[in-house]
Amino acid sequence: MPKNKDLKSILIIGSGPIIIGQACEFDYSGTQALRSLREDGIETVLINSNPATIMTDPSMADHVYLKPLTTKSLVEILKEHPQIDAVLPTMGGQTALNLCIEADEKGIWEDFGVKIIGVDIDAINITEDREKFKQLMGRIGVPVAPASTATSFLQGKEIAQEFGFPLVIRASFTLGGSGASFVHTEDQFDEMLTYGLEVSPIHEVMIDKALLGWKEYELELLRDKNDNVVIICSIENMDPMGIHTGDSITVAPAMTLSDVTFQKMRDLAIKMMRSIGDFAGGCNVQFAVSPDEKEDIIAVEINPRVSRSSALASKATGYPIAKIAAKLAIGYTLDELDNQITKSTSALFEPTLDYVIVKIPRWNFDKFEGSDRTLGLQMKSVGEVMGIGRSFQEALHKATQSLEIKRNGLGADGKGYTNYDQILEKLKNPSWDRVFVIYDAIQLGITLNRIHEITKIDMWFLKQYEELYALETEISKYTLDTLPRDLLLEAKQKGFADRQIAYMLKCLESQVHKKREEMNINRVYKLVDTCAAEFKAETPYYYSTFEAEIEKDGKRYVENDSKTTDKKKIIVLGSGPNRIGQGIEFDYCCVHGVLAASECGYETIMINCNPETVSTDFDVADKLYFEPVFWEHIYDIIRHEKPEGVIVQLGGQTALKLAEKLDRYGIKIMGTSFQSLDLAEDRGSFSTLLQENDIPYPEFGVAETADEALALADELDFPILVRPSYVLGGQGMKIVINKKDLEETVVDLLRKIPNNKLLLDHYLDGAIEAEADAICDGETVQIIGIMEHIEPCGIHSGDSNALLPPFNLGDLVIQQIKDHTKKIALALNTVGLINIQFAIKDDKVYIIEANPRASRTVPFIAKAYGQPYVNYATKVMLGANKVTDFEYKTDLNGYAIKQPVFSFNKFPHVNKQLGPEMKSTGESILFIDSLRDDVFYELYSRRKMYLTK
Repeated sequence: MPKNKDLKSILIIGSGPIIIGQACEFDYSGTQALRSLREDGIETVLINSNPATIMTDPSMADHVYLKPLTTKSLVEILKEHPQIDAVLPTMGGQTALNLCIEADEKGIWEDFGVKIIGVDIDAINITEDREKFKQLMGRIGVPVAPASTATSFLQGKEIAQEFGFPLVIRASFTLGGSGASFVHTEDQFDEMLTYGLEVSPIHEVMIDKALLGWKEYELELLRDKNDNVVIICSIENMDPMGIHTGDSITVAPAMTLSDVTFQKMRDLAIKMMRSIGDFAGGCNVQFAVSPDEKEDIIAVEINPRVSRSSALASKATGYPIAKIAAKLAIGYTLDELDNQITKSTSALFEPTLDYVIVKIPRWNFDKFEGSDRTLGLQMKSVGEVMGIGRSFQEALHKATQSLEIKRNGLGADGKGYTNYDQILEKLKNPSWDRVFVIYDAIQLGITLNRIHEITKIDMWFLKQYEELYALETEISKYTLDTLPRDLLLEAKQKGFADRQIAYMLKCLESQVHKKREEMNINRVYKLVDTCAAEFKAETPYYYSTFEAEIEKDGKRYVENDSKTTDKKKIIVLGSGPNRIGQGIEFDYCCVHGVLAASECGYETIMINCNPETVSTDFDVADKLYFEPVFWEHIYDIIRHEKPEGVIVQLGGQTALKLAEKLDRYGIKIMGTSFQSLDLAEDRGSFSTLLQENDIPYPEFGVAETADEALALADELDFPILVRPSYVLGGQGMKIVINKKDLEETVVDLLRKIPNNKLLLDHYLDGAIEAEADAICDGETVQIIGIMEHIEPCGIHSGDSNALLPPFNLGDLVIQQIKDHTKKIALALNTVGLINIQFAIKDDKVYIIEANPRASRTVPFIAKAYGQPYVNYATKVMLGANKVTDFEYKTDLNGYAIKQPVFSFNKFPHVNKQLGPEMKSTGESILFIDSLRDDVFYELYSRRKMYLTK
């Protein structure tokens, strides 16, 4: 039992739909907290409106409420469960904290006798109210930047006059830096002051003197009720102050901090945590350090909750912060708890790293045409990747290879910038690709001093870049036959991919791979063990690296921590970084795939590089390889582990794109074959299949040039839907209404995605859109859900409000949908999941597309019907079960609505109209009893408002 015997039932508040600034890291922390509390026999009650999360699985909590995150919902739950003793609001990001405060102000916790644990309200108020925070820091002697708060426009102007420019404006009580900005001029100041006062829920802003160019650091802390404090991780932002930490490239452990300053920073962080309130739990503290030899430290902010950085710190160290924080909240002390990785040391031991991690954010600016791509105080990234290596250079390369932006790492791929003015411009205005531009600048001969002067990035990092370029220059002098072994080994140790080395040597990637094998330069796998190998780790959590051979007893070898077994194994490919069009729902599918394979008696192996997710938790799969979902890394793991096969259906487009390579190298793909996956993507072949099965589809044609497209337009009739093949989330899709639009769109698409086949469909104007998900075993097809979209055909399915079951499709239409779904699933030889999208016009059902893989809607249907569909589908893929072995429950009282959520507030001047390219960052689920519900009525009444050509 827990140390606090009074706590028998706890309410956990989730973070709701994913938005920029608050992503799936809170699914990870919430899931860990729920598991942690249940271990202690505590009843858990969860409220969260996001259906795509593992956290909202029926098995995760004793009672799961998929309800809107409002005080009204809280009251309903507390009436239903009068036994709830406490609420834990620190696992659901700012959304949960804000809801907790609102409920406190309304007296709800007091009315129901519910205690707040893991944090206290005073701590939240002190840390969120910038004026109170500044005063407290003054009292305890922690330096902060000169700042003042303003609650009116006039007050703000007076403060600006006193401080002088540049200034920082930050809105109180907001998330992801909303309402925060740098201002250098009076005009800018007036606009941003007004905006900041508007977006702050208490209409208050803090105006600080800008610490531009200072170095930025974060510390992750945990504290127990006896005031023991551990520092889990130090994180250094490679980008200096001025870029939101969520948009910064970050490195752990801190690289350029002297030990004296680090000890000072530790002491300040502990003092700050102790001063904000008497609570047991987690905390994230941010500091700025002057870039001179004095290394003056200034406190930036403190967050008394698990955060984006604590998910990163957990994955970086192997120390499960959320799990331990939940235990501390119920009264345990750190010395009573085990380290979850070693199982033999205490949680009071601070982790030590014998490797380096680099996190790089993933942006989606292409979805927001006309958006300001400059990085600043407002977070704009939608996801992140993490690379682990034995050096900063190796980790940096692995992180860049994980981003999935058609780059093979830094440089050596022919895709860098070569224009001097353009490079300088990009260095001055930091954007998503600055991590690559620094390399391009060095390649062009711009001096490190000049780069440092512009970017204020520490010289140590720039020298690391310079070494990488020097190595590229050296290797380029050789051919494949003359390259010395020590140079090839050095390139691999510094993270260069085989593809990059092939580019330097002007040969093929496969030739470099073969050369490595001949020279015995092979990947070895090392443990993430929290203790720099001082104690034995029990948890199989690995990263790869390259090592020089060591000699022992006359034998030469390299040491590999990853020992293989003789068990039959399955590899599940993860979905990489979150982005618009491929989010947390695919991680949900991967986790369930792993669990199902385990139930079938397989040893399960997960490969993924996203630090925010449940799939990269150290105890989900039997083995976790924290590696880029990048061919070279995957191939080496497959050759080391020798699995029965690989599951690609669950990891979205990331995993699917690797299917062709797997097939070519003779590696078994579990479930639907590569040929069928490819057939569904190739519009010509797919349409032939539809024709043979007498299934209608909109008239279409395929074009590879603008001339071909214009010739096709005469046959198809406008409006025409233009789209590239092999993309996710409607990337690059446009509806065009004349030849001028068509030519511009085609030229633009072929420039962005060269050598792509473009599909031109006659767009069925005014059609209704619907979609179906099904499971097929090659013989039987089971439809698990049919959804009707509220918005008309032409708005991307990920941006549409969808109702399950359909609300106004007649029996004739429903029957056609069922017939078409079954025919297509069987014709494609589907084994596993399939999603099919339909356009309905004049009671005739046309096929828009079919995807024989897990779709965005599978978790939504699974939650609406309370059925583990991914579990069933995985068992079918593995051949362990037939579709008919499972019972399917598809009755729902009323309807479930999948509601998209957008993050347009991060891009104020962007066109917010919706169209065929997806723009939503997340979704929530809403259950309604009938179509008379006000929410449905409002959605239906404005369904055509957003359609953009």
